Amino acid sequence: MAITTLDPKTALVVIDLQQGIMGIPGAPHSVSDVLARTVELADAFRARDLPVVLVRVTSSPDGADATPGRTDTPPRAQTPPPGWDEVVAELSGNPGDILVTKRNWSAFYGTDLDLQLRRRGVTQIVLTGVATSIGVESTARSAHEHGHHVTIATDAMTDLDPDAHRHSVEKIFPRLAETGTTAEILEVLAKTH
Repeated sequence: MAITTLDPKTALVVIDLQQGIMGIPGAPHSVSDVLARTVELADAFRARDLPVVLVRVTSSPDGADATPGRTDTPPRAQTPPPGWDEVVAELSGNPGDILVTKRNWSAFYGTDLDLQLRRRGVTQIVLTGVATSIGVESTARSAHEHGHHVTIATDAMTDLDPDAHRHSVEKIFPRLAETGTTAEILEVLAKTH
């Protein structure tokens, strides 16, 4: 766990911190702690005119845009309540932020995220959000495959399962990224920007 540097063009990418996800029982970190740390990072990135990307997941009411394919876990049969896919107020409202809407686990697949980053010359992303082993890990894998340097804020993400979180942080992320705490990222950000 060591963050060596942040590129001159680094973006913060926030995964699924939205109304319908804020009530889940996060583990090992509470979702409210993840949000607070993400807000701290977002404020620091904005203060340095670095991009902040807010990613939200949604689906059509009829489920027609759901990811196809057979799985052992059946899809949700319930319709989410109105507004469940809105980015939380603590992060929304900044006109300079980039909003990306996804319908899959990865924020890259089927979205314009890679295009938005490349247009801005972004070569590195810092990832936060929910859930570590699903949306965050899928996005980290895709970012790595797209040639971006990836940094993981390990205490600004959480999961439904602490073992899944731990597996991603200890086994997967070190092969895709540099990892560290929010405080460590902020310290490197202060030194390099």
